[in-house]
This record gives sequence, C-alpha cells and structure tokens, in this order.
Amino acid sequence: MSRGTSPGTLAECSNALPESGDLVVCNCCPQNASYLDRPDADLPVCFQQTVLVWIPLGFLWILGPWQVLPMCKSRDKKSSVTKLYIIKQVLTTLLMLTAVAELVLAAVEGAEQDPLPAVQYTNPSLYIATWLLVLLIHDARRFCLRRDSGILFCFWTLSLLCGSLLFQSLLRRALQVGFVAGNAESALNPEVTASFLSSITFEWYSSMVFKGYRKPLEIEDIWELKAEDKMQSIYTVFEKNMKTAVRKAQAELEKRKRKKRRREGGLDHVNNISKAQSQDILVLQTKKKKGDKGDSGSHKDYPRGWLMKTLGKTFWKNLLLSVTFKLVHDLIVFVSPQLLKLLIAFVSDEESFAWQGYVYAILLFLSAMIQSLCLQQYFTLCFKLGTQVRASLIAAIYKKSLTMSSATRKESTVGETVNLMSADAQRFMDMANFIHQLWSSPLQIILSIVFLWGELGPSVLAGLAVMVLLIPINWFLVAKSRTIQVRNMKNKDERMKIMSEILNGIKILKLFAWEPSFEKRVNEIRAHELKNLLNFSYLQSVSVFVFTCAPFLVSLASFAVYVLVDENNILDAQKAFTAISLFNVLRFPMAMLPLVLSSLVQTNVSTVRLERYLAGEDLDTSAIHHSPIEGSAVRFSEATFAWERDGDAAIRDGACGQRQAAGGGCAQADVMRQLFLSLSFQGSLAYVPQQAWIQNATLKDNILFGSELDEARYQQVIKACALLPDLELLPAGDQTEIGEKGINLSGGQKQRVSLARAVYSNADIYVLDDPLSAVDAHVGKYLFEHVLGPKGLLQNKTRILVTHSISFLPLVDNIVVMGAGAVSEQGSYGTLLANRGAFAQFLNSYGSQEKDASEEDTTGTGNKTGLCVCLGDMKNLALSSSDTSGGCYEPYPASGNLKISTNSLKKAQEEAPKQVKGQKLIEKEAVETGKVKLSMYLRYLRAVGLWYSFWVAMGYVAQYVAYVGTNLWLSAWTDDAERYLNETYPVEQRDLRIGVFGALGVSQALFLLFSTILSAYGAVRASRVMHQQLLGNILRAPMSFYDTTPMGRIVNRFAKDIFTIDETIPMSFRSWLSCLMGIISTLLMITLATPFFALIIIPLGIFYYFVLRFYISTSRQLRRVDSVTRSPIYSHFGETVSGLSVIRAYGHQARFLQQNEITMDINQKAVYSWIISNRWLAIRLEFVGSLVVFFSALLAVISKGTLEGGIVGLSVSSALNVTQTLNWLVRTSSELETNIVAVERVHEYTKVKNEAPWVTDKRPPRGWPSKGEIRFVDYKVRYRPELELVLQGITCNIGSTEKVGVVGRTGAGKSSLTNCLFRLLEAAGGKILIDEVDIATIGLHDLRKNLTIIPQDPVLFTGTLRMNLDPFDQYTDEEVWKALELAHLKMYVQDLPGRLLYVVSEGGENLSVGQRQLVCLARALLRKAKILILDEATAAVDLETDHLIQTTIRSEFADCTVLTIAHRLHTIMDSNRVMVLQAGRIVEFDSPEELLGKAGVFSMMAKDAGITNTETTTL
Repeated sequence: MSRGTSPGTLAECSNALPESGDLVVCNCCPQNASYLDRPDADLPVCFQQTVLVWIPLGFLWILGPWQVLPMCKSRDKKSSVTKLYIIKQVLTTLLMLTAVAELVLAAVEGAEQDPLPAVQYTNPSLYIATWLLVLLIHDARRFCLRRDSGILFCFWTLSLLCGSLLFQSLLRRALQVGFVAGNAESALNPEVTASFLSSITFEWYSSMVFKGYRKPLEIEDIWELKAEDKMQSIYTVFEKNMKTAVRKAQAELEKRKRKKRRREGGLDHVNNISKAQSQDILVLQTKKKKGDKGDSGSHKDYPRGWLMKTLGKTFWKNLLLSVTFKLVHDLIVFVSPQLLKLLIAFVSDEESFAWQGYVYAILLFLSAMIQSLCLQQYFTLCFKLGTQVRASLIAAIYKKSLTMSSATRKESTVGETVNLMSADAQRFMDMANFIHQLWSSPLQIILSIVFLWGELGPSVLAGLAVMVLLIPINWFLVAKSRTIQVRNMKNKDERMKIMSEILNGIKILKLFAWEPSFEKRVNEIRAHELKNLLNFSYLQSVSVFVFTCAPFLVSLASFAVYVLVDENNILDAQKAFTAISLFNVLRFPMAMLPLVLSSLVQTNVSTVRLERYLAGEDLDTSAIHHSPIEGSAVRFSEATFAWERDGDAAIRDGACGQRQAAGGGCAQADVMRQLFLSLSFQGSLAYVPQQAWIQNATLKDNILFGSELDEARYQQVIKACALLPDLELLPAGDQTEIGEKGINLSGGQKQRVSLARAVYSNADIYVLDDPLSAVDAHVGKYLFEHVLGPKGLLQNKTRILVTHSISFLPLVDNIVVMGAGAVSEQGSYGTLLANRGAFAQFLNSYGSQEKDASEEDTTGTGNKTGLCVCLGDMKNLALSSSDTSGGCYEPYPASGNLKISTNSLKKAQEEAPKQVKGQKLIEKEAVETGKVKLSMYLRYLRAVGLWYSFWVAMGYVAQYVAYVGTNLWLSAWTDDAERYLNETYPVEQRDLRIGVFGALGVSQALFLLFSTILSAYGAVRASRVMHQQLLGNILRAPMSFYDTTPMGRIVNRFAKDIFTIDETIPMSFRSWLSCLMGIISTLLMITLATPFFALIIIPLGIFYYFVLRFYISTSRQLRRVDSVTRSPIYSHFGETVSGLSVIRAYGHQARFLQQNEITMDINQKAVYSWIISNRWLAIRLEFVGSLVVFFSALLAVISKGTLEGGIVGLSVSSALNVTQTLNWLVRTSSELETNIVAVERVHEYTKVKNEAPWVTDKRPPRGWPSKGEIRFVDYKVRYRPELELVLQGITCNIGSTEKVGVVGRTGAGKSSLTNCLFRLLEAAGGKILIDEVDIATIGLHDLRKNLTIIPQDPVLFTGTLRMNLDPFDQYTDEEVWKALELAHLKMYVQDLPGRLLYVVSEGGENLSVGQRQLVCLARALLRKAKILILDEATAAVDLETDHLIQTTIRSEFADCTVLTIAHRLHTIMDSNRVMVLQAGRIVEFDSPEELLGKAGVFSMMAKDAGITNTETTTL
C-alpha cells in the first residue's frame, strides 16, 4: 500500500538536496542522477510521491472499470456474503478513511502554514476515488463464479512493490533522524510526538531529567519550543487584539473627556485653582509617577480597561481547556471524604464483608490518581499561560519603546521601563497561574458546605459564621498590604533609577570621590523600602495567623455547637473524620482566595502602569513626507519643532530647501533627533548623532548594522573613516567585542565607528550632528577629505552637517546660520561674507586662525559639494543624545600616520577567529553549577541572626506538636461514642473534650504567630545587611570591573536578586519548614494507628528521595539558566532605548524587534522546560501520595477487628492530606534552593576585588597639595593584567602653577594619563609624586578630593542642580552662585523654575550638552583644587562656549597647575609647555614656540590644524 508521505517530508526534501550544486527542478529532482551518485543512494522524494504512487493507480483506473460491468449487465443473482468478503470490504473502507484523514490533515496544515505542494492534496483525493472503485469491484465480483479478480491482484502487487520503495525511504529517514536526534537532541521537541500516555504522565520529559542529573544543563541542551509557543506566533495574535482594544479604549477616553469638559463648564473658578496647582507641579517638574496614577487621574487620563480584554481574547483556548480540567478535579476532590465515611462504617461494622473494604481502598487510590492527573494538566496549562502572557507583555513594551513619542518617553525613565518588564510582567505571570481560583475556590467552598450540612446539619452554620467573620479581617489586611505595596513600588523605582544613574556615571563619581554621597542617597531610599517591607511582613504574619486559626476554629465551632445543641448528638468517628476531611478540602480554597485577591490587587497596580505606558501616544510620522520634491532632497516649510506637544518651540518657522544636485537641507543640532518629525525628504536616511551610540557587539557588526557584508565596500569605508590604525591596535581586529556603550573605545574611535556605520549604510541623505567634534583636528581633516568633502565617499549624496568648526565652511554648498531657534541667514560662504551679517562678524572674531589654512585648502577645489552646514549660536546649543557614555578610554596606543596598507588589515582579519587575549571583553555570565552550597544557607541564616533562626524553628516544632495533640484528642473524643453507647453522655466529659480541643488549637496558632513575626523581623534584617554589603562593594569596585561587566548584570543583582532576598526567600523558608513538620506529623499519626505502616514508609521514602534528587538538580539548573537568559532581555532593551534615535533614523525597528524575539524565545524555552520539570515531579510524587492513602486504607481493612473507628478515621484522613504536602515539600525545597541562588549571585558581587581603600592611616598634610607640583617617575600602566602597557615608562616634572597641554593622536594614552593621576588605573611600575607625596600611599578619596577634573563627557545626575554641583552640601549658596556666575550660567539658572533646586532629568537630558559642560566647569570652580585636569572638556561645544570656558579657566585657575588634554590645538597654544604623547611614550615636551620651530610630531599636527605660529590664535 503506497501511502503519501507526511506533509512535512516534501518540505524537508526541498532542503535535502541542492547542496550538490546541480540544476534543480521542483526543488528536489535534479536533472541527472545525483540522488544515485552517492553512498546512500535513494529516489528523489518528488519521484516517490508522484510516479511511484501513480503507476499502480493508473494501472487500476485503465483496467478496473471493466471489472464493474457485471453489476450493470448481469441478470444473475449475487452470491451470498462470506466472511472473507466482509473482511475485504472493511479493510478497503479503512484504507479509504485514512485517505480522507490525510486530505483533511493536508488542508489544515496548508491553512496554518505556507500552502503545501499540490501533490499533498491530489494523492489523497485519487486514493479516495480508487478505494471506492475497489469496493465496487469487490461487490461486482459477487456476480461471477470466480470471486477474485486478476486485475486487483496485479494492482495490489504493484502497490506493494512501489510502496516498499517508499517504505524503505521513510524507514531510512526515520533512522537517520533518530541518529541525528542523538546529536542534536535539543533541536527537536519530543513533546510534539509524545503518545497520549506519555503526555499525561510527562514521561517524554524523563530523558531531560536524567540528563540534568548526569551533568548540569546548559541552554543548548534544552529542547526548542513548539512553533505555536514561539514569541512570534503568540505576539502576532496579541498585537492584533491589542490594537482593536486600544482603539475602543481611546474612543471611551474621548467620551470621558467630552463629559468632563461639559461638567467643568460650570466650575470655572474651581478649575482655576487646579490650573494653578498644575502650574506648581510643572515648576517642580515632578515626573508623573505611579503614585498619582489612580486617584488624581485628573491631570492625565489614559485609555483604560483594555489590557485584560486583550489577554482574554488572545488566550481563550488555554483558559477554556484549563477550566475543564479544573472542574473535573474539583468534583473528584469530594469523592474521597465520602469513601472515607464508608470505610469508617465498614471498620466499625462487625458484619460487613471483607471485599467491600478492598473495593473502598482501591476506589480511594483511583480517585486520588485521577485527581492528580487532572490537576497536573491544569497546572501545565496555567503556567504556560503565565509565561506566554509575560512574553507578550515584554514584547509589547519593547515594541512600544521603539515607537513612542518624546513626550511619552519623558514620562518614564529607562529604569521604570525595565521595571515594567521585570516586575510588572512577572506579576501578570504569577497571576495567570492562579486566575482560575477566582471561580474554583467559591465552587469548592459551596460544595464543602453542602456535604458538611449532610454530616452535621445546621451546626455547620456556626463554623460558617466564623468563616464569614474572618473575611472582613482579611479584606482589611489586603487593603493595608496594597497601599504598602504601591508605596514600595515607588521606592523600588526610585532606587533602581538612582542605581542605573550611579552605574552610568560611575567614572564621574570616582573622579570626584562622590560615592559616599550617593551611597547615602540609596541607603535612605532603601531604609524607607525596608520599613514598608517590615510592615508588610507583619501584616502577612497576622493573615497567616488568621488562616491557621480558620480551619481549626471552624471545626471547633461546628463540633462544639453540634454536641451542645442536643444531648443525643454524639460525635462519632464517621461524622468527625468525614467533617474533618471536608474541612481540609475547605482549607485550600479559603487560603487561596485571599492570596488570589491580593495578587489581583497587585496585578491591578501593574495593569494601570502597563495600560498607561502601552497606550501612550506614538511618534507622529505623518509629518514626514517621503515624496519626490522638485529640485530638493530635503525641504522644510514653515517648520516649528518642539521636544513635545505643547512644549516650547526649540526651532521656529524653519524654511529652507536644497537643490537636487546632492544638495542638503539644514537644521541645528536640537532638531537632529526631531528631524524625523516634520519635513519632506526623498530617499533613505542615515544619521550620525553627536554622541556616538555603540552596541555591545563586535566592531564589524557595529559598522554593518544589520546590512549584508560587501567586503570591498567595507574595506573602503574602514579606510575612509580612519579606522585602519585602530584595527591594528584592537586585540582581535574588527572581531573585537565592544563593551556596552562602547566602553573600550576612545571618544574619537566611537565617533568614527558611528560615522562608518552611516557611510556603510549607503543612504541617500546624511544627517551629521557635529561628528567631527570628538576627533582630533588632523583626523577631522582626514575624515572631511575622505568622507564628507567634495572628493569624499559621500560626494554624490545629500549631506546635512551641523558643526561648530569653521575651517570646513569654505568647502560647502550652502550655509544656514541658526540663532535663537530660527534661521538667521543662509547662502553660500561667499554670499554670507559679502552680507556682513552676524555670520561675517562671527568669522572675524573666531576665524582668523583657521582662515589661512582654509585658504590654502580651497585654492585647488573649484568644485563645491552638495553639503549644507548649520551653525548654531551658543545659547541654543543642542540637546544632543539621550545617553552620555560611561567612560571613554584610550587603552590602545595609536601610531604614526593614517596610511596603513590594507594587507596588514586583511592579515589581522584572517587571524581573528583564534580567540585573542582581550578579544572577549564581556565574559559570559557565570552560571553556578551543581548543588547550592550549604554555606549559602548559612550565610543567609547568619544575616537573619542565628538565634532568630533557632527560635523560629522551635516555634514551628511547637505548633506541630500541638497539631498532633489536637488530632489524637479528637480521635479519643469520637471513640466516646462507642464507650457511651446507649448511655447518656456525661456533661463534664463533654466540656472537658471541647475545652482541651479548643486550648490545643489556640496554642497551635499562637506558636505560629510567634515564629512568623520573628522571621519577618529577621528577614528584613537579612535584606538590609545583604543590600548594604552589595552596594558598598559595588561602589568600591575598580573601573576595570565596570568595563568588563555589562550594566544589565549589575542592575539584575539590584533588581531581581534583591527582590528575591526581600520577598521570596523568607516565604520559601517558612513554607518549607511548615511542609516538613506537616509530613513528619502525618506519618507519625498513621504509624500510631497501624504500626505496620512503618515498613511501607521505607520503600516509599527511597522512591521519593530518588525522584527528588533527580528532579532538584535539573530544576535548580533550569532556574539558573532562566536568570542568566533573562539578563540579555534587559540589556538589549536598555541598549535599544539609548540608541532610539539612531534605530529610528535608519529604520531598523523590525530588526531590533526580531532580535528581541530571539532573546525572548531563548528565555521562554528555559522557563517552559522548568514548568514541565515541576509537573513531571508532581505526577510522580502524587503517585507516592496515592500509595500512602491506599496502604493506610488497606492496612485498616486487614486489621479490621482490632481497630477503633476513630483511629482509622485519623489515619486515612491524615493520609488524604499528605499528598499535597509531599508535593509542596519538594516544590518548596527546590524553590528554596532556586531562590537561595539569589544570595549566591549577590554574594558573588560582594566578593569583587575592591580598589584601594578610600582613606588610609597615612593622611596627606592639611592643605595638600599646596604647590601643585607633579612628578612622574618611570610610570607604567596597563588597563587589565592580560593587556599590553598603555603608558610605557613616563618620566617628567610639571612645575607649580604650570599650564601643560597634552596632545597626541587617538589612542596615544592621553586619557589614560588622567586616569592614572586619579588612580582609576593603578601603576604597573614607577610612581607619581604630587608635592613630594607618592599618590599610591594615600587613600583614594584623599587624592581625588584634592584634584579637580572637567571630564570629557558631561555627566549629570537626577536631582537638583545644587546636588549636582555640591552633593555633600559643603559650600554655601553664595559660593555656589559665585561658581555659576564664573561659569556663565548664573543668568540661565536664575530664569529656571526653582533656580538652584531645578530638577535635572535623567542623564541631564533637560540641559544641552554645552550647558552640561558648563555645569561641570562650575563643579570644578567650586572645588578649586590646586591641580586641574581638562579632559578634552570643550570637544562638544561651539567656539563661543569654548572661548568662555578657556577665559574662565585662565583667570580663575591662574594659580593652579592645569593639565589640558586637547583635540583642538589652538586651545593649548598658550600653555607654558606641551607634552606630545605617542604610543604611550613622551616624544616631545617643550614650549609651543620651540616645538613649532623644530620639525617634529607637534609641528605636523599644528600644520594639519592650520596653525603656523602661536600668535595666530586669538584665544
């Protein structure tokens, strides 16, 4: 029987062959016999599925119809129906059904995925017709004497022959796949092919558990997700539903707003007040935080109520299935108490038959098993739902971050958004796991009450009354917890925001010795957080107390009332233990309901945050027109730009167009990021921001930026962007990994990579935001010649260049001068000079020194390029980029000229694949493997306090002693029914029974309260200790630690791991203790009833232990893999947000979304695998539990005569309870072990090697340095032990109050020199003496507080302006104002709302780069140390600001020693001496006049920069 192969195989065969490189038809049938020219010859799949199938069918259809003729002609009567005939017809019908099934399958698969090849539909259809024909032939043959048909026989034979070829091919493929599966097991997912039995018992997962037991699992070992569980398929549906829901919600919002406007028509005066208040709010610039989301929604309403609808619509199938399983489970739960009742009756009844007992025992076992199977399927569905909800939300947040408008972006900082991803999405995940308890708990409660009524009658109402009384108490607790939780979320956000700022600006903190101030700020917030946490834990203890009391109080009330109401009511074993097991059933939904409600409350908080974020307004792209514009490439018309809607216009009525001949448009820098907002341009766009954005990837990937590699063009671009010498220096050429934010590149290198990325992208229009500011003058000139200028790579493109440099102006087509946010004049260089306007004056005052050079340059270039330049005035300096990088080092010495042969580069690239020392900057995050060490638990317990830990444990022991006592007392009480049979029950006996029962129960709850309150206090103490250690140590880590550790990892420690230590571990510890005690006490009670049970405990215990060992090693490793695969999600996100403008400009959103999907899927598969491992375990453990129930019942049946009903009831009802507890014990053990990993991870960072101590015993003399003399003695330094030296034995003296300029090509070690003075790098040899004190002998803070630096990157922190200038409040307001005045900021600050208390936003975004640089100058002026270091401080500012800064420094720091590291040579031409560095050595060190006089490195550089003698500089 030749059947068509499965739909998948055709697709496979299309991939199977073309390797051989032959001409291919239909993707898999080569023209020649290449399928046979190989060791494993076979027929092509297409041939098999067409020719081999059609030969037998063709034969039958040509000859078969004649066989049917007897039916039409014959007058004979049919012969009778034989057995053989029936068998033949049945088999043929079955064949026909398989063909039908195959057709249906093909149709379904074709609809879901890409359309399948036509053969997949035609073959089954042909077969259906064929089998019909065969049926008819069989019937027709009944008219003939000879029953069988020769033609049919030949048809079967042919089918068999052709089919065998098909069959052997299938068999071989199956075996091959089998072997391949052996190698690439991870690629397949056995769940897809698992049988029914394997699916319900999760047997298919066993191989993974064994593998995890043999060796620690890696991400590569984990099976792939099924196609429908992958990010893409889930998110597509989610997004579609989300869009419709948000649209509806926005319509609702509009309605609400209209109503509100109508209402407020009459309340004008009230409105004025609120307007005034909102003015204040604006003044304070408080970002609209979560706090004022709910109630005071008045000043910012948002579309609400759509998120839950969207989730429901997306995941309805999952929800429906899980409801079914849960329902079946909930109903079966109530079978066990009824069986228990029958069993107790059976034991108490002398006359009953033995077989009844055995039937009850088996039924108990079966009901437990079915319950378990349903529950596990239900849990799998729930957890799967949870992960998918989390994934969709993260994907949505990520996508939103790519599209949202500036205004929305200002509302949420990166820290807050990361919190949305981590905390809020996690909340939804947790909620999804228990969402069904919302209907299932009430259902179970109602059913329990119905059954209890049957046992105890109206007395149950007493128990119910107790429950109802507990509800308001609970609501109160939940509401209180909620307010605390909301407050704490704010604290967390605040703390994470400061943390990410500290980590971003860590270099500045170290240079200024500000760590203590920030440590204090974080600790203050943390103290608030912990205070709230403690209150929250106390509330939790009270609710735990209430809940432990609940079941006991309920049973006490019911029994007492039952006995007291009527003296004929005697509590017998049947009633008591059936009631008790029903109360036990009640216990779970009663405990779950409040938890689910509080989880719902938390999710509600998160819903508000997510809805606000996800429905925020998007970038309005409608203002951009990509239409062909006559005569121009870019045109602005009447364009006004602002940073947000209704904001102040940054640029007004900009109108200009450019001619097509590679002409450019124009804009000042603060339009740059907004440029993609309201203008028309044609063609694609490339953008180079003022501060380069570099990804954490190889240098090559940074330049390719997702484009295909074209080797020739790539080499050309690298050469033009002057990157060849850098590649020689990088450890692995262009395969070197660049750290986060380009940490291991110098500022100039970053800018050139950023430029190379733009050039490589081969766009039509280039928007360049002052890219030459960060590079040295000669490099700038080279770049202009080879890239931007008339002969550069971009000569036929439209270029818009914003620049502060005037030397290139004569070479451009059109100049647009901006002033105060408007175009003040435009035209060619000549025209503007002739106009004698502001531009000409500007040139006269600043241009003389650059003029000579430019005249020389321009003589030869008659052809002017299509380059338009915009110059801005100082006051309107730009808001450039959202992110200032954490540090710009130049660890790699650059040498000589830029002409380096391409061969050497080729060579460097060929050698690259060998891992070079230093190639991997970021090490793979360490995943601890193996068992969590005992020392981790001890470390945690020590942090809690050993005495606390001991007393907590004692409290739990006492509680369970009381628990066993209560149960034994009850069992004795029920036996009274036998003892006082037919007598009246003595009142005092009755009161004694009730009294002791009550006392034992209350003591049980009190012990618990005692231990939870203690543990709450201890846990908060542990949280405080651990966070303090972590923070203290991270701030004391050396800079090299930050270079090699991605921020995401450190943030992860402070966010996820600290959260685990705060909230999850204490819970895990408590539940673990109580499960352990619960199991011990249950087993004890069963053994007391039936001593033989002790024998059964042993084999069950062994089985339990093995399952546990196998499982825990797998589960623990999966959780570790999960947390390691989670970091990249946040890292990638942070990187995306900081590079938003670049990603948008290039239009690469789709690629980044896809990258995010891949990262998410890797994390999802780890999480999914972990979920299944839990279910695998639970099924096996519940089997153990069911056996416990079975044996305790069986032993009761066997020893029937000797036992009282009470003790049997006690034994079996305890056993029924044990299943869940057994399961929980393993879950809590593994959870505890998983969560303790957080302690391990935090501990790992508290052990990071520290830099030298901040203060040592040897303090420098007061007022040191008084002279400011610096001596370098044979000083050597390297960045990390495995790298080469950066400074190679520097020896020089710098006199008191001397002004020294430091120059050198990129990577010569200029910045490294400053790092050494501040001891950010420790010496590898030699020493530095300042005023004869060896700086290596004193504390770092003593050193750093007495030096001042104006750093290359102006980093500001969130907080007031004053805090940014003087975090320790050491100076008076007068001094601060004085410093601001000297820094030319006084006027500006006086106009700010709040003045010195003006709030600086994250990363100083609400100040321009120039203003930030001036704030840094003010910082230096405040400190006024004897030694000042300027690290390329004026690279990013225009000439006017530069002039201001230089003048101030000259006058204010006249009596200080000043070291200036310069890119613009004219800034150091008036220095006393100039130090020229090359490859880490001093090559020249003399006065500028001397150096210009002799032909050396310096005079070359000066010539490049157009400086011929020192007089030419007006500065």
